[in-house]
Amino acid sequence: MISVEQHLERILASVEPLRPSRLRLLDAQGCVLAEDIEALVDLPGFDNSAMDGYAVGQEEVMGADREHPVYLDVVGDIAAGDTRRITLPPGRTYRIMTGAPVPDGAEAIVPVEDTDGGVDVVAIRDEPLPGRHIRRTGDDVRRGDIVARCGTRLGPRQLAVIAAAGHGDVVVIPPPRVVVISTGDELVEPGILPGLGQVVDSNSLMLVAAVRELGALPYRVSGVADDAETFLRTLQSQLVRADAIITTGGVSMGAFDVVKEGLSRLGTVHFDQVAMQPGKPQGFGTIGRDDTPVFTLPGNPVSALVSFEAFVAPALRVMAGRSAREGELVRATVTDGWTSPAGKVQYARVYLTRTPTRHQVRLAGAQGSHILGGLAEANALAVVPADVTEVCVGDVLPCLPIGPVEDAREEQGGPA
Repeated sequence: MISVEQHLERILASVEPLRPSRLRLLDAQGCVLAEDIEALVDLPGFDNSAMDGYAVGQEEVMGADREHPVYLDVVGDIAAGDTRRITLPPGRTYRIMTGAPVPDGAEAIVPVEDTDGGVDVVAIRDEPLPGRHIRRTGDDVRRGDIVARCGTRLGPRQLAVIAAAGHGDVVVIPPPRVVVISTGDELVEPGILPGLGQVVDSNSLMLVAAVRELGALPYRVSGVADDAETFLRTLQSQLVRADAIITTGGVSMGAFDVVKEGLSRLGTVHFDQVAMQPGKPQGFGTIGRDDTPVFTLPGNPVSALVSFEAFVAPALRVMAGRSAREGELVRATVTDGWTSPAGKVQYARVYLTRTPTRHQVRLAGAQGSHILGGLAEANALAVVPADVTEVCVGDVLPCLPIGPVEDAREEQGGPA
């Protein structure tokens, strides 16, 4: 039996970031930049108004206040998107809208609220400081400035500045394409009520959702027959679109564990017993000419999801150019104790809440590896060390959030 750390280390030593590719901006959301991005233009690209108001010269409005307004003729309007090159005549004003280009000769913008809002003639009731309410060319970003650096993960804010800086696409590490394969003659599709001996294939659905939530691109292949040859043909056919493959089921010691039977023939995928609960039977290796990583996960749903969080998610993050672990584990105080198996790291399904001073945690339902109800209620996995057999009230455990963490209810720290 090997440790959780040994299995994870072997996996991370076998994966690396994918080859960069050029993607359109929206397709690059969530991806990691593979190059620095320089601004191709100034931001703003021209002097523009920060307010709806009136473009004025400084001398014309000198001394203006509410008791002694200055009256100016309005010679026209300048709207946002106006592409004319306009010069402000001496002693006159243009009514101007937010974002519109400032006319040559204008030295300040007087907001509408500091005037009477006149259309032909306007009363200016305040003397603005020079440059007031004018956004100058390049105030934000200068042409040639780096607006996003290599290694940045692209979110809405980064995409906005890259687009504004003149780019329509970027070179990024693309999201891994992940094929999820479930095996078993007993499986039926979601929406079909199972008969005697049948089970709805919720595992592949769950893992596809987990892959998608991680920012990777999943493909689902459901209900592959319990036959080693059929499984291997299916696997081979999926390599063309897979950066990684996840299988669920068929890795234990049974007579029909076809995943283990089929992949063992290749000699590049190794199966181990990992000192963890749930999820002891694990397999990992690479196949095909591109050395595509294959993760073989147990068939019990809780075991499959715990295995995904412990082993697959860190590897997929590395393949996407990210850190294997993103964010710190949350340390939480136990409010109800439980037992843990000796010599195994326990991933307990728990409900994690927070108070103003700490996080606290309790078990979420029954802990069997087949129990989906407790898994659905859980919003975290509490990681109990292998040398701990009794988790006591008041103990502090590291927890991996797998859902939103809410404020604790006053009476007991979570829903019943």
